[in-house]
Amino acid sequence: MILLAIAQSETAQHTFRYVSESSLTSVHVAGTFNGWSNSKNPMKVEADGRTWTVTLPLSLGQHQYKFVLNSSTWVTDPKAKSQDDGGGNINSLLFVEPADFKLPANIGDGRFTLSALQHSTSIPYFNVDQGKAQVSVRVRKGDVEFASVTIGRVNIAMNRVAGDDLYEFFKVSIPVSAERFEYTIVLLDGAGSKKLGPYTVDPKSVPVFETPNWVSRGIVYQIFPDRFANGSTANDPEGVMPWDGTPTYGNRFGGDITGVKSKLSYLKSLGVSTVYFNPIFKSPSNHRYEADTYFEIDPQFGTNAEFVDLGKAMKAQGLGYVLDLCLNHTSPRFFAFDDIVKNGEKSEYLDWYFIKNFPVVVKDRPDYEAWFGFPSMPKLNTKNVSARKHLLSVAPFWYKTAPGLQGVRLDVANEVEMDFWRAFRKEVKGLNKDLWIVGEHWGDGRPWLSGDQWDSMMGYQFRDANLRFIAEQRTTPSQYLDTLFRVYDSYVPQVSRNLMLLLSSHDTPRFLTLCGGDVKKQKLAATVQFTWPGTPSVYYGEEIGMQGGVDPQNRRGMEWSKATSENDLLNYYKQLGRIRQSSESLKVGSPIRLHADDQAGVLAFARKAENDASIIAVNRSTDRRSFTVSTKLLAQRSWQDALSGKQFSSLGDSRTLALTLEPMSAAILRPIPSQTSISARKVKTQKATSLSTDSLERTGVSN
Repeated sequence: MILLAIAQSETAQHTFRYVSESSLTSVHVAGTFNGWSNSKNPMKVEADGRTWTVTLPLSLGQHQYKFVLNSSTWVTDPKAKSQDDGGGNINSLLFVEPADFKLPANIGDGRFTLSALQHSTSIPYFNVDQGKAQVSVRVRKGDVEFASVTIGRVNIAMNRVAGDDLYEFFKVSIPVSAERFEYTIVLLDGAGSKKLGPYTVDPKSVPVFETPNWVSRGIVYQIFPDRFANGSTANDPEGVMPWDGTPTYGNRFGGDITGVKSKLSYLKSLGVSTVYFNPIFKSPSNHRYEADTYFEIDPQFGTNAEFVDLGKAMKAQGLGYVLDLCLNHTSPRFFAFDDIVKNGEKSEYLDWYFIKNFPVVVKDRPDYEAWFGFPSMPKLNTKNVSARKHLLSVAPFWYKTAPGLQGVRLDVANEVEMDFWRAFRKEVKGLNKDLWIVGEHWGDGRPWLSGDQWDSMMGYQFRDANLRFIAEQRTTPSQYLDTLFRVYDSYVPQVSRNLMLLLSSHDTPRFLTLCGGDVKKQKLAATVQFTWPGTPSVYYGEEIGMQGGVDPQNRRGMEWSKATSENDLLNYYKQLGRIRQSSESLKVGSPIRLHADDQAGVLAFARKAENDASIIAVNRSTDRRSFTVSTKLLAQRSWQDALSGKQFSSLGDSRTLALTLEPMSAAILRPIPSQTSISARKVKTQKATSLSTDSLERTGVSN
């Protein structure tokens, strides 16, 4: 790999400082940079007895953090800006910049911020997908006027795409040559120029990041097992709650395998292809993220044999499932931890966890590392050879035991050693390369999504964009599209096509609740969820209008009384599912930015596949809006709104489409086949090979 990283590393030293008003025994800093651990980064008290500090190397960019007082009280930094993380928590914000960012960046000044420049001949800067190579270069935001790739005597303009607070990217897509070739990246700004390279690549030896093709073509439905359906009272726990009872952190409602099995036809009616189960393994908690074992179904959910039968029944109806694996921590009843409690320093499993003192007692402020400091969740040491071997055997066991396993979702995956995920990927893909690996991470997932660890991650970035734009109406249409395209372009296309797009989950307030119960807002967000690149993931009950605030109120029993043909929201979700499944562009097409009017509150984007295209238009305002969008990048001229049935045609040679949308509504325009286009599809046409034409295929985003 050839890597350009000029002048400095991708980290910088930052000193955290907290001044207490009273005497404290300890202060720690916890944040996105250390997995929110309340024990990893202790602060030292200065001579005044009130000022606590610690200096840490932090990656460049934005971080969220809090101070943890006496290992239990979490507070924000009174001297920093704060932000809601979208899950109901207020955290302090920190922005870390490189040292040479002190000079301003201005287009046309002829200067280049050298620390920002980065390119390599590997993912994410060089990527092969669908017969094309995507070449990209990172630059400082607002620092470079023009960029191009030179191959031989051909100079190909690169497209500027959205980045983050520090950087932006230039990208271009070119046909993959069969032979070794050389290219140079040329940057221009005012009178200044900078050449990067030359770089030499052999397409035959470039590793291809393959993600499962079935994911972008499906629809995921997330089930919280204890709350979806209680089909059998035989396995109900003592003190089981009435189905419409109020959830707490500890009570159980009796949802089980029999209940899921009885609702398979309902899932099929939604167009669901994959069920994502929150943990189903034996556990002392109702959420089951603290497993007693990874090889036994929780008896209150069912038996291993019943789960095998469920897998067979699902497979017979064309459904698969994703298992939630929490390999970061276990319950204290897990055999290895239990042995440590009993045998102390003589335990053969001592190095499976991070033990600080003996005897080991499960109590508040535990003497062992635990997730978020919860004593019920002792953290596993995934570097230990025997622990690693045990954990790597979980996915193979269930793949070979219960039919229909399509993938795994990895809980708090950013807090587990990357080297473990590399070994995990080899194990899982060795079983079946089409098994889907989804990591849980709420921020930038690029470090894990370069082809050696995960395939995908949960789309909390997507959720956040919809929360700000639709639910809270805090951002404009152009800012909304900026965010969507920034996230899309953060990853290579094959990753973006299989990201899990969600609006609600077991860890967030339900989206409809955050919309103040406004069903029109929920519909708008769902429309984008089903039409943006990725795979939509519907949290159980979202489609029928269930509401609920922060955990545990977002985990109520499924309100089956609302699942009727008279439920307008449910019918809308079913319609979205049918539209998506009938469109190749909505499943695999690249996004194209068409229109954004911040004053009018409207926007439009397209999805373009090889022989298909769709246009999605959204009116977030409370007024009827008329506007036009350019369709010059799309071959189709006649369109029909798949939601309303209305037809539209491009105006003359300008290739402009005039649209009118009712207040708080959306349209999904699908091409109306003409006799000419039908005939054309029957003829195998030669693909264009012009580099310059190919590079202009999309505007504002990379292929």
